[in-house]
Amino acid sequence: MSTRILITGATGFVGSHILESLMQDRQVIPIAACRSPENLSPDFKGEVRIGDLRDPQYIHSVTQNIDIICHAAAWSSLFAHKRQSRTNFLEPSLRLIQSAQNAGVKKFIFTSSTSATSPKYSTNALHKGVPKRFWPHLSSVVAIEDNLREVANSEFSTIILRLGIFTGRRYRLGLIPILLPRLRTHLVPWVKGGKTHLPLIDGRDIGQAFLKTAKTELPSHDAFNIIGAEQPTVRSLITFIHQNFGYPKPHFSVPFFVAYPFAWLMEKLNPVVPWEPLVTRSIIYLMEENKITNDKAQSQLGYEPTIQWQDSVREQIHELHQHQGKSMSMSSNKRDKLNATQ
Repeated sequence: MSTRILITGATGFVGSHILESLMQDRQVIPIAACRSPENLSPDFKGEVRIGDLRDPQYIHSVTQNIDIICHAAAWSSLFAHKRQSRTNFLEPSLRLIQSAQNAGVKKFIFTSSTSATSPKYSTNALHKGVPKRFWPHLSSVVAIEDNLREVANSEFSTIILRLGIFTGRRYRLGLIPILLPRLRTHLVPWVKGGKTHLPLIDGRDIGQAFLKTAKTELPSHDAFNIIGAEQPTVRSLITFIHQNFGYPKPHFSVPFFVAYPFAWLMEKLNPVVPWEPLVTRSIIYLMEENKITNDKAQSQLGYEPTIQWQDSVREQIHELHQHQGKSMSMSSNKRDKLNATQ
């Protein structure tokens, strides 16, 4: 018997890769939920449920006759925008969870982040998330995680996938799109010499992880870290970008205790300057060292990442050069809508 799986944010980075992965499995009937069906993959010929997750009536209708939901829609920002994050992401997500439970959905899989908890506890994906006042979007992610823990039961399984830093095709909001134009200013420093590691992950590996999670029998609530096959250091990543694309490398280094106050100052200046901050505290936080592994996902889900970070980054930058004419905004295009972002 086929499993009916709804993918929210099906035209976004995470959602589109989930959709592609699910399309390869004949035991799955993928159903795309999105606002703009013209942006779906031309290879997708299945059911599309068009609407806006901020609309309670749409949320009710979109959850009907569904076995599993892969929630990949999000409104994201790397700093500030607390009201927009609540209105466009947190509140719709909480309503979606409630509606899914009422509609008899069996499993709800949530797109979270390896940054949801502090680096000290990041190895354990089940460890409770830590809200960050300086990063409202991440605080919304943590609030959704908390809700999923509370509502999980034998009839409604909730699974949290804490994904690493996105790279690869079709991703134009995130660390690399933000980093590239700033490297050209020659003002971006190394933080701690660039020695910390980044848990990068390609969209194709994300799609694989969601498919395996959907098909695996799991407890009423569980959580997994999902990252790529290798975690490069910040220095390795920027050196690769420098050697392959000619972007300047940083000329000096600062410790974390200097980087955070500097980023705070950049955020404070944002309302009075015509450009976005050179750096934000969320970006510094992403560079904190962690000990994240795929061990649990490999043993329980059979997840095996296959895309090398160098190939993923190369493909992403090539695509950015082809399609992105100006620096990427640190929020979801500063428009109040749901996009599949981190």
